[in-house]
Amino acid sequence: MNIIEEVVLMKGLLLLHHGCEDVEALATRGLLKRSGLDIDTATFEDTLEIKTSFGLRVKSDAFAKDLSSDDYDFLVIPGGPYVARNVDEDTEIKALATDFTEQGKLVAAICAGPRFLGQAGLLDGKTYTAFTGSDKDAPKGHYHPEKKAITDGSLITARGAGAVYEFAYHIVAYLKGDDAADELLESILH
Repeated sequence: MNIIEEVVLMKGLLLLHHGCEDVEALATRGLLKRSGLDIDTATFEDTLEIKTSFGLRVKSDAFAKDLSSDDYDFLVIPGGPYVARNVDEDTEIKALATDFTEQGKLVAAICAGPRFLGQAGLLDGKTYTAFTGSDKDAPKGHYHPEKKAITDGSLITARGAGAVYEFAYHIVAYLKGDDAADELLESILH
């Protein structure tokens, strides 16, 4: 008798936008893929080809408007200069993050990315970190600029590109456990 074990692969959605920070988007994606998580990239831009903050052209897998949050277990929002240009008028990223949160799914944001969460009220009463000055968008949260990454419930925040390893570690630990997160760091000789 053959016993077939079904492996459930956690699937995430990582948002790309013109001006997203290269390390925060691409290194996070690479680290999560290395840990065995499935990641799709999506954009709310009008083209799939994205130009990062340092001029790299990358192609998103899909337009975010064509996807359903029901098909994903977690959401990743990188920072970058696009945040300051878009956060005040944005409705799409905030709505998507709110949808994931309301479903009890993980939402992870790094650098200025937590500004979307703050303006959506998702950081109210939460402990978080973010890029310096981003705390203005979450006055009802508990800001810790000295922390590289923080998990509070189903929200993970990190303070910037220099914290991408800690950010990925927290995501993997949340989704797959501490052993898997430790394995990730060991695999990259961190």
